[in-house]
Amino acid sequence: MTDTLCRHTFMWAAAVSLACAAAAAQAAYPERPVRIVLPYAAGAAGDTAIRLVQPMLEKRLGQPLIVDYRSGAGGNIGVQEVVNAKPDGYTLVLGATNNFAINQFLYDKLGFDPLADLAMVGKLADVPAFIYLSAAVPARDYAGFAQYARAQAGKLNYGSPGAGTTPHLSAFMLSDAMQANMTHVPYRGSPLGVQALLANDVQLYIGGYSVAAAFQDRVKVLAVASPERYPGLDSVPTTAEAGMPDVVMSNWWALAAPKGTDPAVIGTWSRALNEVLALPEVRAAFLKAGFVPGTGTPAQFEAELRKEVPRWRDIVRKSGISLSQ
Repeated sequence: MTDTLCRHTFMWAAAVSLACAAAAAQAAYPERPVRIVLPYAAGAAGDTAIRLVQPMLEKRLGQPLIVDYRSGAGGNIGVQEVVNAKPDGYTLVLGATNNFAINQFLYDKLGFDPLADLAMVGKLADVPAFIYLSAAVPARDYAGFAQYARAQAGKLNYGSPGAGTTPHLSAFMLSDAMQANMTHVPYRGSPLGVQALLANDVQLYIGGYSVAAAFQDRVKVLAVASPERYPGLDSVPTTAEAGMPDVVMSNWWALAAPKGTDPAVIGTWSRALNEVLALPEVRAAFLKAGFVPGTGTPAQFEAELRKEVPRWRDIVRKSGISLSQ
């Protein structure tokens, strides 16, 4: 064998070896535990949702998932940490609608743009919003409540789990559509808001299915903001069926990684997530908890998000709400 041929053979073998090594490294992801930053305290809806699928995701990914609670500033602190993290696939964020679509308009000097600074993985769960009335309100459907609220303009209250949350902004828009001039009463979390509804301190509250599951005999359920009736409470009409204006928007939870994360890593997560969310046992558990499993590719989720963001921008501007970090 000539020296030239030997050199060519060696170079070819080296190239093949490097390619195989690179492929093996890529196929090995993840090689260690993956941290999922949840930018809220333990017990949030997103926490419940990720715990329901965590064992199945870990089985498919072959590594533990570590949920890291980083609450504060409406979730901004935890999201900022992921934005600044190394884009190696070992730090993801599980955020809510606020973190991806609302806070950038709600907070001054947020410091990052979710669509520009994060790589979307996909939606974990939708949390359909139910519109609840205090049992003391003399109305049985939306038409009756709208008439009552206009007649009592300026005298009724609506509660929320906090300023700038999706229930707050949706209830604000509903009050505005009814010309009811209702007063917003923010609470520190959903449990206190629900207790206020039960006590008739607030007459309107927008929340998840869990409220109906626990207190259906003590509250009135007007409608659910969803394209279809919720299977766990199929006697409740959708907002469209109830004749309600299209102003109530539901919350959702989704996964994202730092911008610059390898698309192959994003693809690995997307496939695992979709496989797990399609499992019958997961769908049953989600239904019981008040969730609708997410579906679709990262590109589809990003496209949906880009359509939704301007709508939240307009709502925040109309509300006049502005918060500081």
